[in-house]
Amino acid sequence: MPNKQTIIEDANNNNWVDKFAPKIIKPYLRLMRLDRPIGFWLLFWPCVFSLFLALIANPTFTDWNLVIYYLFLFLLGSIIMRGGGCTLNDIIDRDIDKKVTRTRFRPIPSGQISVRNASIFLFIQLFFGLIILLQFNNFTILLGASSLILVVIYPFMKRISYWPQLFLGLAFSWGALIGWSAIFASISIAPIFLYIGAVLWIIGYDTIYAMQDIEDDALIGVKSTALLFAKNTKIYIGLFYLGAIIFWLLAGLFAGADLIYFFLIIVPFTLLIWQLIGLDSKDKHNILTRFKANHYVGLALSFALLMEIIF
Repeated sequence: MPNKQTIIEDANNNNWVDKFAPKIIKPYLRLMRLDRPIGFWLLFWPCVFSLFLALIANPTFTDWNLVIYYLFLFLLGSIIMRGGGCTLNDIIDRDIDKKVTRTRFRPIPSGQISVRNASIFLFIQLFFGLIILLQFNNFTILLGASSLILVVIYPFMKRISYWPQLFLGLAFSWGALIGWSAIFASISIAPIFLYIGAVLWIIGYDTIYAMQDIEDDALIGVKSTALLFAKNTKIYIGLFYLGAIIFWLLAGLFAGADLIYFFLIIVPFTLLIWQLIGLDSKDKHNILTRFKANHYVGLALSFALLMEIIF
């Protein structure tokens, strides 16, 4: 078989998988997208938002060892479940991925991993994801397990709807409910507002990400909000980002946050504005840079919530 190792367009050429991973497991790490860690960070941050929001709402909670343990579980779970989601997505999308410039060298369409082996690997990831989920209270276990419905639905949405970004947002934001439920074993209006804000944020940044594939998607009939919005894409992304900030403000208000949070939320808002001002739909490097900058949006909002807890 010819060597199908090649550069993955949206991965850093100096990523640790390419540099250090043993050859035999490298395709599986790529299938999990561990050569592109931005994805699991973006899955992790809503969990952090939710956990910190719960601590704001429950100022008598002082078990920081448990908080650190939960953060570790959220990070590990984000890595594993993002990998599982990508594996499922690549199994379902293998024929589409062959036709898209950015995805044609992924492990399944390039022949590095068979569908059978990818399916076995998917179940292994889901097993470890379940082990992590079982560390939480019963309400959180049921809540977390229910997210699998959205995870399974998402890969099919680009075939039937111009809104796959909405379904990604619904699935990828689930952590905005999980962190709260890990503390309270219930859900209230504050985490629901947080969740809605995270969904809007994800629709915005995944629309940016989808701008990379507009030409290929149009040719093969795959749908996205980037295609739907066309020349008005920046306007719609701006509205989604504005909506995200508004709902995050409401989440803080209903959780009992004070002035520190409402002041520091200016930082993620400024980062979102920066993305829009410099966004160039014709420059793929520009698009990818702005998409990846959402890692710092998540970090900034988490910092705002943490400062509210501490002070």
